[in-house]
Parts: sequence; C-alpha cells; structure tokens
Amino acid sequence: MEKTYWCERAWLNGTVEPGVALETTSDGRLGAVRTGVGTAPPGAVPLRGLTLPGMANAHSHAFHRALRGTVQVGSGTFWTWRDAMYQTAAQLTPDSYFALAKAAYAEMALAGITCVGEFHYLHHAPGGERYDDPNAMSHALVAAAAEAGIRITLLDTVYLASGIGRRGRGEAPTHKQRRFSDGTAEAWAERVSAFRPEGAHARVGAAIHSVRAVPAAELETVAAWSEERGAPLHAHLSEQTAENDACEQAHGLTPTGLLAEHGVLGPRTTAVHATHLTDDDIRRIGTSSTGVCMCPTTERDLADGIGPAPALDHAGSALSLGSDSHAVIDLFEEARAMELDERLRSRTRGHWTADQLLRAATENGHLALGWPETGRLETGMLADFTTVALDSVRTAGPVPRLAGETVVFAASAADVRHTVVGGRHVVRDGAHATVESVPSALTEAIAALRP
Repeated sequence: MEKTYWCERAWLNGTVEPGVALETTSDGRLGAVRTGVGTAPPGAVPLRGLTLPGMANAHSHAFHRALRGTVQVGSGTFWTWRDAMYQTAAQLTPDSYFALAKAAYAEMALAGITCVGEFHYLHHAPGGERYDDPNAMSHALVAAAAEAGIRITLLDTVYLASGIGRRGRGEAPTHKQRRFSDGTAEAWAERVSAFRPEGAHARVGAAIHSVRAVPAAELETVAAWSEERGAPLHAHLSEQTAENDACEQAHGLTPTGLLAEHGVLGPRTTAVHATHLTDDDIRRIGTSSTGVCMCPTTERDLADGIGPAPALDHAGSALSLGSDSHAVIDLFEEARAMELDERLRSRTRGHWTADQLLRAATENGHLALGWPETGRLETGMLADFTTVALDSVRTAGPVPRLAGETVVFAASAADVRHTVVGGRHVVRDGAHATVESVPSALTEAIAALRP
C-alpha cells in the first residue's frame, strides 16, 4: 500500500532536516524523499521526533535473551557464563525457540531495529539428533522475525569442536554442544544449502563460530560456500585471550592470521568482537576490507575487554554494532558505549561523531548483513525507518540541529515511538502492532524454559 509519512525532523545523510515527507511505494520502498514540507500533507502519517533509517542489529543470539538478569548473580568469568548459556540452550525446541525469538525480535522492533543478524548455531535436538526437518530451528527463527515484523539475515553457524586441541585438531564437542554440530563443514554446507527461508524479509549467510569451534582444515569449506553465493560471512574473533593463546600454540598464528591464511577475511566478512588484536591483526583486517561488529554492552557484561575500534576504523574496517547476548537491546547504548568506552581507555573525547555512530547502527550494519538497499533514507531504498522522541525526559531541551547528538548520547530504546519496515507501521506510538504485549510474551517464553 502506498503511504506518505511526514517526519517532523529526519536524519538525511548526516543532516537533520525539518519537515520531510517519505512517500512509500506498494512494494515497500521509498518512492520519494521530499524536504522542506512544513506541515503534514493531507492523509500523511505524522512522525513526531527525529526519524532515522531503521537500525541493524548485526549480531544476535536470540536465546541469550532468556539469560538476562539470571547471570548477574555472583561472580565469574566468560566461561562460567557459558555454562549458564548451555543450560538454557538445552531446553529449547523449535516451538519454544520460535516463541522466545518472536518476543526478542519484537523487543528489537520496539527499540527501532528493523533488521537482525542472527548468529545461529542451535541446529539439532539436545542429544545431537537431527530433527525430521534438519533446518527446523532455522525456520523457527525466520518465522519469528516475520511475526515480529523485522528483517533477518540468518547467519547459519558452523560449530564442530569444543576447542582447538593439540596440533590444531578440533576436540570432540561435549554432550552440551552436540546439538550445535553437523560433524563436518561439508555436512554443514549440505544442510544449509537445502534451507529455503520463506518470505522476502529473510536472507541467509554463513558464520564460523570461532577458531575454537571450527578446525583449521574446515575453514576453507565455509569461506567457499559464502564466496559462491555472495553471502555474508561472520565469525567470532579473539573475544578471549585464552582463544588467542591456544591458537598460537597450535598453529603459530593468531586467530586473525589463521582466518587470513584460509581465505576467510574479505569485504563480505565481518569479525565479531575483535577484542584482543595485535597491530598486524588490525592491519590484516583493515587492508582486506573485513568489517568488525562491536558489541560493547556484551563485551563489558562478560568482562571481555575493550576492542581497538578506533585503530580498526583508521585501518579501513567498517564498524557495525550488535546486542549479542542481549544484556540490553538498545543500539543507542551500543553506539555511545563504543565512544564512551574508548574515552575511558584513552582519556580523550571525540573518537567518532554522532553521525558516524549512527551510520554504524544503520547503513554499516545493513551492509554487513547483506542488505545494501536499506540503511539510508533515499529514493529507491527500502522503506525502513524509526522515529525517536525528542520530548522525553532524556531528550528534551537541546536545540533541533543537535537532534543527532541528543539521540546518540542521551536517548534509549524507550524513546522509540515508531518503527516502519517496508512501509508497514510495525511499532506505532511505542506499541507493537502485532505482538499485543511484548513484556508478557517475553515473560511467558522465558518461564517456559525453566527446568
């Protein structure tokens, strides 16, 4: 359905413009973007606040949403957190995962996210047996995104081993990890090649869980699958120093060096976290045009460390953002955390402008997920956008020309008033159009997973 949305203010390629009309087409694109429209045209839907391109959550594990709060009791490390994650994963079925992901994706829509990159490795039944449909869990996630009204790139993840082991051979997956593993990269490729997602809202990419979980001999198979299809390829990279140490001991290379040696790095590849890198790692990532997805709220929640984002940016790596473990789902928080964490480390301010941080949350994230036709408010692009209130207790006061700075450095997901995907109003006045009560849906889905 063709529709016109009138934006009180809109962020257009780094400029805050007053009075912008976004005309959508019947196929869900922007037929026209008109500036200088002082009042809402007859029949137009008014959007009060600052309208931005829809945001892309470039790194998500939907089932981690069930861990929020429960993993904050007591002390521990990444590895003790991982044990709690395994316990939750063990409870999931295609039906329960659909319910949880639908609620989590609806929460994302409420936060202004219009596309999610789902780093998906929960493939099989708890004992490792395949479902009658080997891609049942993938179908559940794609259906969940459709119900929540957002786009999805399902990053089907290779996870074959529990660790690097001696001489670089992967150690057999533990009992808790068997449902993640296809056995070999060839078997993974056969399964994912048979997956046909339903709906234009969904695309498929590949992911390497980590050099811990994918033996070196299997990496080229995954890279070739991505190359043949022109599909995005993501990989957890150097999240923990223990991963670096094991990789160097087994291969004489850092994880970045190992991925480079096996053809994984490149312009379609996104490294996730990239927290503990050498100068040579940074150079390899930048010169290969490999992107990096930073997940600051997860990296600080798990005490991973602060990644070298400015150095990666300067080396030529496009930065995107993800909520990863969903300690919070708020890309404004991720964007400002990237800047503020670096301020703490360097004791200097101004590493990125508000416009650069907004691009990381919008255009760069969509490019990392294989959606180049969205992420900007321009004629011909997909009609995906979100509107943030400028009159809340967090955002009221600044002059209109500083709306971008206000949103990045003060707004939260709670300030999102509207989310439109493909011209369809998914969130209107802060309420989801199809999920009647997102808090209730989250509560019920998570309660169903408790033993």
